[in-house]
Amino acid sequence: MPLTRKAYRAAILHSLADPAEVGIEASYEYFEDGLLVIENGRISALGHAGDLLPRLPADIDITHYQDALITPGLIDTHIHLPQTGMVGAYGEQLLDWLNTYTFPCESQFADKAHAEEVADVFIKELLRNGTTTALVFGSVHPQSVNAFFEAAEKLDLRMIAGKVMMDRNAPDYLTDTAESSYQQSKALIERWHGKGRLHYAVTPRFAPTSTPEQLALAGQLLGEYPDLYMQTHISENKQEIEWVKALFPERDGYLDVYDHYKLLGERSVFAHGVHLCDEECARLAETGSAVAFCPTSNLFLGSGLFNLPMAEKHKLNVGLGTDIGGGTSFSLLQTLNEAYKVMQLQGARLSPFKSLYLATLGGARALRLEDRIGTLQPGTDADFIVLDYNATPLLSYRLKQANNIAETLFVLMTLGDDRTVLQTYAAGNRVHQR
Repeated sequence: MPLTRKAYRAAILHSLADPAEVGIEASYEYFEDGLLVIENGRISALGHAGDLLPRLPADIDITHYQDALITPGLIDTHIHLPQTGMVGAYGEQLLDWLNTYTFPCESQFADKAHAEEVADVFIKELLRNGTTTALVFGSVHPQSVNAFFEAAEKLDLRMIAGKVMMDRNAPDYLTDTAESSYQQSKALIERWHGKGRLHYAVTPRFAPTSTPEQLALAGQLLGEYPDLYMQTHISENKQEIEWVKALFPERDGYLDVYDHYKLLGERSVFAHGVHLCDEECARLAETGSAVAFCPTSNLFLGSGLFNLPMAEKHKLNVGLGTDIGGGTSFSLLQTLNEAYKVMQLQGARLSPFKSLYLATLGGARALRLEDRIGTLQPGTDADFIVLDYNATPLLSYRLKQANNIAETLFVLMTLGDDRTVLQTYAAGNRVHQR
């Protein structure tokens, strides 16, 4: 294959570490006039344009962006493909919302043509919003996952998804069995896991919708394939927590249910965690598990406020999730806008550099993919986005008043949305152009 080499010149910013661990100044790298060099889908060089330009071959194709910022592609650690058609559904908290809106919407995915249509819309929305990697819940139907992976594979995206396992406390038309969920998951793993840039996640919806037999088989799958992911929900809503206690009286709490069935581990991501206690955070951190912080959804469904400082105290990996369709926007910029407010309501600060970390390198660490995505370090996949300072008249005017990159970044995360994303690149290929 011929060597394909391209360069992109603009202001460039990426995270190097968690600001909570190294301090803000050491947590990021910023080039006011930077250059990003891509070779065959990977980043080969990053630095000041003045340093790198003289070393490049004369015929290299250089794209120069004015009034723009290049950052790593954004990483969504919790989102539901089948809920795309019910975003912004009115007036319920979690359990009623599932029964009223979610389950009927997910039932349509028995039809592969419907699954393919939604997968196309869903991936376009992700890329339009600058999201290059997502950890995705399918429906209970294997065809939902096949449709998603087929669409993602065509664009060489790094995506993780799984078929929901759900064998009780849901409508008959939407349940599987412990055995069928195991066999269907296994077939999907054999077909997709590790194919190109795709990964499989074992996906029990949440403890109340799985029997002990099904949870045991989910744990068995993780044992059979050592580098699989596991995704589920935890401690999102107080009623849900009481329900889990009633269903599993022999366990010491919600997290202990998952712990007992061997579902904690380095590639396990638990969505929400709004009502976790100190001991549970410590146990998640000890096992290398991660939590997906979903502020738009937690506010929209009235679930509560995630305690990020407590997670930081335990050095618990935290990523960011839009949680479509409990969340109301595919935009991780908008999700960070809400995350800031969630912290404010608890008397805590969320710096723009911590926000950048959560949406990029923090998500990559939660997924154990920091050697591949989440930064712009040479050697990593060329997944990056171009943010347009003039995307809207207000953004353009406001950014002219910004005095430094911290202020610029915060304004992008407060006023920015899908319109701010000028271009999205995955493995060096442009996959979205506004």
